[in-house]
Amino acid sequence: MPVNAAAAYQNNKINTASPSELTLMLYDGAIKFCNIAMLGIQEKDINKANENIIKAEKIITYLKTTLDSKYPVAEDFDRVYDYIYETLINANIKKDKAVLNEALGYIREMRDTWKEVMKSAK
Repeated sequence: MPVNAAAAYQNNKINTASPSELTLMLYDGAIKFCNIAMLGIQEKDINKANENIIKAEKIITYLKTTLDSKYPVAEDFDRVYDYIYETLINANIKKDKAVLNEALGYIREMRDTWKEVMKSAK
């Protein structure tokens, strides 16, 4: 029963979130998946690392495709997302914690910037 309650809470949280809150959740998800992948690399669990890096890649791809090009900053975000995506691919190919940590650092930085934008917009 607690699992169902947790799932219901999570679904409600997602369904009632604003677009900016959903974006923040996506950044948090990418960070979570990178951290799980980092554990996979450390544990020599190639499948765990691969699956979770791919999940992070999909989130970055989604964030990139939802950029609104009417804002000049969208070009900058696009370039950063491209770099993060390429870094994730490289980390996955090499199963390299240092490379994955670099991508993770940029994702955290983007998330923290997004949090500041959300605060200033209120």
